[in-house]
Amino acid sequence: MKKIIIANWKMNPKTLKEAKRLFKDTQKFAGEHKNAEIIVCPPFVYLPEIFGGKKFGNLRLGAQDCFWQNEGAYTGEISPAMLKNLKVNYVIIGHSERRVNLGETDEMINKKIRMALKEKFKVIFCVGERKRDEAGDYFNFLKKEIETGLSQTPSDLLNGLLIAYEPIWAISSGKNAKADTPDDLFKTVIFIRKVFAGMFGKSSAFSVPILYGGSVNQQNAKRFLEIEGIRGLLVGGASLSSKKFADIISAVAAGT
Repeated sequence: MKKIIIANWKMNPKTLKEAKRLFKDTQKFAGEHKNAEIIVCPPFVYLPEIFGGKKFGNLRLGAQDCFWQNEGAYTGEISPAMLKNLKVNYVIIGHSERRVNLGETDEMINKKIRMALKEKFKVIFCVGERKRDEAGDYFNFLKKEIETGLSQTPSDLLNGLLIAYEPIWAISSGKNAKADTPDDLFKTVIFIRKVFAGMFGKSSAFSVPILYGGSVNQQNAKRFLEIEGIRGLLVGGASLSSKKFADIISAVAAGT
């Protein structure tokens, strides 16, 4: 089974020239490692420029968000229909930076997820707590994110869902950020599947791919993918460096 590596460029790079160079480098590395599926999620303005609707083997195109309607008076939003026209395959929904900076709620995220799944996108549903507490209250936080985010989602659409666990305190752009530990991550994966099983049954819980994000780099990538139940990685800052991302892809491919 192929491992999944997602490059979330966020609001980077500054110029189209840089974006094209970075994509070209990523395309080269992806082509050298066919046993991994690579998804690149650039800013919206670069989507048609760097990909152009072409096919690049095991390299796929993703968006960083989409709205819950296909058209209408929604200033600044991008619809699923627009993304379809650009041959986008994947879409990130519920990233913590949109929750924190733009005030996205679990209810808004739920509407986006259901619409994107209905429109046949592969949805990367991001969940993750703000802080880790010894009492384990963060599990309740995760439970609410998952249950509200996936409320009323038809079970026949779940084959298009991926869950990316990315604790906010671990994101590399944050202050004093550090990656999760393998032991704690394993416990969280079990918990996520338990919540999922309670909503959709055990079969669905064990088939949904779970990814890890948060200070992923070339040193720890392989270690995270060795954890039972982790199918792939959501990479942020390191995906903006051709060398660092190439090293991550190589490390992942070597372990598959």
